[in-house]
Amino acid sequence: MGKVIVGLSVSLDGIAGGNGEEDFWPVHEAVLGWVFPLAGWRRAQGMEGGEDTLDSRIWTGDYARIGAQVVGRTMYDFGAEHWGENPPFHAPVFVHTRRGGERIEKLGGTSYTFVTEGIEAVVKRAREAAGEKDVLVAGGVRTARAALAAGLVDEVQLHVAPVVIGHGLRLLDGIGQVRLRATRAVQGENALHLGYDVLR
Repeated sequence: MGKVIVGLSVSLDGIAGGNGEEDFWPVHEAVLGWVFPLAGWRRAQGMEGGEDTLDSRIWTGDYARIGAQVVGRTMYDFGAEHWGENPPFHAPVFVHTRRGGERIEKLGGTSYTFVTEGIEAVVKRAREAAGEKDVLVAGGVRTARAALAAGLVDEVQLHVAPVVIGHGLRLLDGIGQVRLRATRAVQGENALHLGYDVLR
């Protein structure tokens, strides 16, 4: 069985998401703006072109490990329309939510399964679906925090964008003590890529 990875882009001051609807997209674009020009990211979206850079190669390598994803309901609600009929996941997606719903099948191997039994159940379902590959807990911030606080995470990947936002949700607030061992620190063209193993 693979690892459970929290992988998010954050600002230099640790912001990974907006406080609500009014700043969701501005914060999203500020912390994730580094990925939009990348050739690897564009391919995953079904787009052509893009930059073949160190940032792109790191993003592509990280993404190739993933067999299933966990997202929060806010991320799903804000993103589903934009992801369209052929979403970029190309893998099963499990939505951590209080509101259930029927499983939704999309093109390209993506499906959305709504799990209402808590973070442990969501991660368990995702691990079963991923098989030998890894599970990515990709957001939102509250879902990633819940997985970390519950001791379900094996690895943390942070992509630090060179921006200070000053407001929003900090990924690591309120999760208690988590001991880590540094495994990666690579300066890309537009982000600093950090990796940590979670020590049990």
